[in-house]
Amino acid sequence: MYIVSVPNRNSPPAVLLRETYRKDGKVKNRTLANLSSLPSDQIEMIRRILKGEKLLPVEEQFEVISSRHHGHIQAVAIAMKQLGFESLLATRTSRERNIIVAMVAARILEPDSKLATTRWWNATTLPEIFNVKDADENDLYAAMDWLLTKQSNIEKKLASRHLKKNGQVLYDLTSSYFEGSSCPLAALGHNRDGKKGKLQVNYGLLTDARGCPVSVSVFKGNTADPNTLLPQVNKLRGDFGIKRIVLVGDRGMISQKQIDSIKEFEGMDWITALRSESIRNLVESGSIQMGLFDERNLFELTHPACRNIDLGRLRANKRESLLTSTINELNKVSSMVERGTLKGKDNIGIRVGKVVNKYKVAKHFILNIEEKHFDFRIDKVKVASEAALDGIYILRTSIPKERLSTEDTVRSYKNLSQVERAFRSFKSIDLKVRPIYHWLSDRVKAHIFLCMLAYYVEWHMREALRPMLFCDEDQEAKKSRDPIAPAKRSKKALEKISSKLLEDGSEVHSFQTLLKMQSTIVCNTCCIPSASQDGSTFEVITTPSAKQQQVYDLLKSISLAATGRNVVRTK
Repeated sequence: MYIVSVPNRNSPPAVLLRETYRKDGKVKNRTLANLSSLPSDQIEMIRRILKGEKLLPVEEQFEVISSRHHGHIQAVAIAMKQLGFESLLATRTSRERNIIVAMVAARILEPDSKLATTRWWNATTLPEIFNVKDADENDLYAAMDWLLTKQSNIEKKLASRHLKKNGQVLYDLTSSYFEGSSCPLAALGHNRDGKKGKLQVNYGLLTDARGCPVSVSVFKGNTADPNTLLPQVNKLRGDFGIKRIVLVGDRGMISQKQIDSIKEFEGMDWITALRSESIRNLVESGSIQMGLFDERNLFELTHPACRNIDLGRLRANKRESLLTSTINELNKVSSMVERGTLKGKDNIGIRVGKVVNKYKVAKHFILNIEEKHFDFRIDKVKVASEAALDGIYILRTSIPKERLSTEDTVRSYKNLSQVERAFRSFKSIDLKVRPIYHWLSDRVKAHIFLCMLAYYVEWHMREALRPMLFCDEDQEAKKSRDPIAPAKRSKKALEKISSKLLEDGSEVHSFQTLLKMQSTIVCNTCCIPSASQDGSTFEVITTPSAKQQQVYDLLKSISLAATGRNVVRTK
């Protein structure tokens, strides 16, 4: 007997079970059954039985004895290979290098303590892929110590990859809080995490114009922002050997004192913004005529000056909200004084101070505090003076207009949002650098540097995976948009957000959910029951779906092409 497929005009082929026989000395065929209605897998099994194969139930052929997550590990490994990440750390293979590569991958996928990390990665194929099967938490700490000795060389390699002569570099500072009090770097300072009373450490991130990280510096928790700037200048010129470059920093970072110091370095240009009090001085001195903003939102004096109408409205609304909340609280204090439940000038003053400091609008109120009386009123002159500057910001730069237009100067300054995006990823979204539990200064530095390296890999992964994420894919269009108008997503990005679907009908993902989708690709360790006694096993990896394969293909497109951003003006 045998199975044959017979063409059937415009219909699917007929699948027939036939046999051969002899009649009058001739070989003839006859149909025994029409198998067309059977599923293809059943037809294939009948075909194999007719060939004499012995078929057994699946559970008798092989048994899955363990499964480990694999797909998301493989995704990070592909990105690292495209980035030449291992050679970035060190040119020679070593146990320490393998462990750091594994730790960076773990920080992207499942950030946790060193002990928890070694527990987690044993449920994945990470130990095999990065050759760290027998590593424990003590090995991880030793590898961190090794990494810190390599930081200078690694950052030099990153600078040579991503920073160019006459290009731009972004710099900003943030902080993360400690659990504990033993680290010499831990100190009370301007806490950006909203953790009052917590010790913290400050660290500054240096990136290229796109926000790709190049270097990170760690400072004591009470170090002021401007005091961290000159070390970056020295690093750019001394360690990285870049003599001509543009440093972009916010108004709190690049003050006049720092500008005076930077001027001593030939070829070092800068872009920053004026503080509100400096803007007010320019207005009061007549250097800026407010009527100019009625006709345009961007004009050039000695420096670029801008008014963002939408930002102005936002600030006006916020100020009104804060004033209203403060008035409500102060009315409560006034009622307590009238009822006699709050007495004494000192006690009333303390209570009033808590209210006005809570909303940080004390400068807008005139307070009258007596032993048995309290009243207040809004200082309308100060409110009007501040409101006049709503939405105005002035950029300062040392770059001549011939090298960088006024519009591009504004765009360059607004690129600092890319460093803020990095800090968000560092702190909460992905890498979870905080809270910091290390006690030794060098371990804290190594921990933060490790997180920067993880963000370096993640940054490139996010860029490559933009077509599958809730991201705007048209990055080039940003160069021609109005730099003052509110940022708008492209039509394609808005469609992805509203429908939550891609053009092919599949789901749009966040970076985290996309990695979780990849993790469903597992590595199954199997054995044949009859041979289980000798310990023989083999591995079967889940076949990627079309979308999972697309992730791999996009990550393989990562390259180390030069940034190509040579926009650079000053006084």
